[in-house]
Amino acid sequence: MLKGIDNRLNAEVLGCLRAMGHGDMLIVSDTNFPSDSIARATVTGHLLRMENLTAAQAIQAILSVMPLDTFVDDFAGRMEITGQPDEVPPVQAEVQAEIDRAEGRARPMITIERFAFYDLARTAYAVIQTGERRFYGCFMLRKGVIPPED
Repeated sequence: MLKGIDNRLNAEVLGCLRAMGHGDMLIVSDTNFPSDSIARATVTGHLLRMENLTAAQAIQAILSVMPLDTFVDDFAGRMEITGQPDEVPPVQAEVQAEIDRAEGRARPMITIERFAFYDLARTAYAVIQTGERRFYGCFMLRKGVIPPED
């Protein structure tokens, strides 16, 4: 246990988040996503896990230590529902609420077509698989910067 660090962040996840740089991409996936095979193509080359958490719980913990990129429109994205790209299921609404809370304002995620999401995930820094069992609980987060203190 560490003081001031969300206890849902395990050592492997913390090490990965610390190692990532500005603009690096993180995939947070549900249990149905082909996480292991896709993670093998990422920078880390292996799957990270936060198995006992929903997508929103995992992202809340991640955003407690990782800033989102403020320089780009694709700072965060959600996998589109096949045939219904504008529909926002509850799992995605919950994650959007966590992003808005972390950002201190409404900041909508972009949508990413399902197969384009798979391709994008292969170029990510890492994949974290959650215990999320609801469909379309897959997200992309792009790491931002922490400004110098005044």
